[in-house]
Amino acid sequence: MGMEKDLSLLGNKDVTYRFDYTPEVLETFINKHQDNDYFVKFNCPEFTSLCPITGQPDFATIYISYVPDVNMVESKSLKLYLFSFRNRGDFHEDCMNIIMKDLIRIMDPKYIEVWGKFTPRGGISIDPYCNYGKKGTRWEAVADRRLEEHDMYPEKVDNR
Repeated sequence: MGMEKDLSLLGNKDVTYRFDYTPEVLETFINKHQDNDYFVKFNCPEFTSLCPITGQPDFATIYISYVPDVNMVESKSLKLYLFSFRNRGDFHEDCMNIIMKDLIRIMDPKYIEVWGKFTPRGGISIDPYCNYGKKGTRWEAVADRRLEEHDMYPEKVDNR
């Protein structure tokens, strides 16, 4: 079974869903393919947080893409972590940067990007994007380039 024995959430039916921000729930496992680079992408269409001013709920689809180095995030722990934003009051931009920084802290990936596509409130949607490339590697330049070229050809937004 290998390193999977250290995972406490995967397959555990007695997991508590926390409604307060809980970064400590994130778990990692060892990347078995460290000899080659590849992307892992999570699509999270049911993200919710709260507006810090009005307390109104905000809904988004979050895309998390990363190139692992040694550690990878376990998906059930990621689901529980994202769920823990449910009652957190932060602006959209803050949520995306917090998520990215927490994932950098636990995984130390070669590259990561987090993009939140929020549903409109008051007739406007906000879609913050942030990324990071490991300093001193080719991924630092990839991060710069992807940020500079991000959303050069934006999608047509009807009404999400």
